Amino acid sequence: MQDLKYELKKQIIEELNLQDIKPEDIEDDAPLFGDGLGLDSIDALELVVLMEKYHGIKITDETVGKRVLSSITSMAEYIQEENAKSK
Repeated sequence: MQDLKYELKKQIIEELNLQDIKPEDIEDDAPLFGDGLGLDSIDALELVVLMEKYHGIKITDETVGKRVLSSITSMAEYIQEENAKSK
């Protein structure tokens, strides 16, 4: 799971053009929005696209999206859950 978390961090930095931030700067359980990484609603849409582009996972429900996109850990757990379902 650590590899997946690291990949997610790299993908977020690249897709959102977060300059001066390294994967090591993002804590696994820190909030991605608000006081954490400081992402906004536009970034949330980019994260939804990222999940589909890199991981083949669609997030269509807003409630699920808020839960899944809250931290790196929650994103990684959701990817693993969805991958387990599709096997």
